[in-house]
Amino acid sequence: MDDKRLDEQLQFVLEIDKLKHVLRRTLLPMGRRENSAEHSWHLAMCVLLLAEYADEKIDLARTVLMALVHDIVEVDAGDVYAYDDAAQRHKAERERKAADRLFNMLPPDQARQMREVWDEFEGRQTPESRFANAVDRFQPILLNHASRGESWRQYGITSERILARNRSIEAGSVRLWRYVEMLVEDALKQGYLYE
Repeated sequence: MDDKRLDEQLQFVLEIDKLKHVLRRTLLPMGRRENSAEHSWHLAMCVLLLAEYADEKIDLARTVLMALVHDIVEVDAGDVYAYDDAAQRHKAERERKAADRLFNMLPPDQARQMREVWDEFEGRQTPESRFANAVDRFQPILLNHASRGESWRQYGITSERILARNRSIEAGSVRLWRYVEMLVEDALKQGYLYE
């Protein structure tokens, strides 16, 4: 039995448990902030349930794995608010350093696999990564609408900024992008969002 391998795996499991303490700005419909672990789980479920809306054929298991892995780097790098332009500038470098440290905690074969999946998500060059990224951007919009735009209003986010920042959803799912447009239009009518 390889105790070193098991020890490395369990240390990684304990390390990524810290995602439960990384708070996002997105409010859940019940009024509290979502954490990154909840987001990753919810994103994986959304990928499973919404896969039929991917514009290209996807490997569902790989896309779910991307959803689960994509934010592990936030253990070190923290979550960066989608509409914080200043914080977005250094995000990629912080996340690469975090990926180097965190994934290398694992045995080499698993470290390579997890890093490849994370890099694929970040690169947005495959059908799986385009769809995973589309759902990753779609999910906070859905939650923001469900919480009556509380965090949008709190941070002064306009409909124009939401549409501009999230237009890439269309690259993975035209159907989900159309739904975003409908949610934003409804949010404006309901007063959940600034014009």
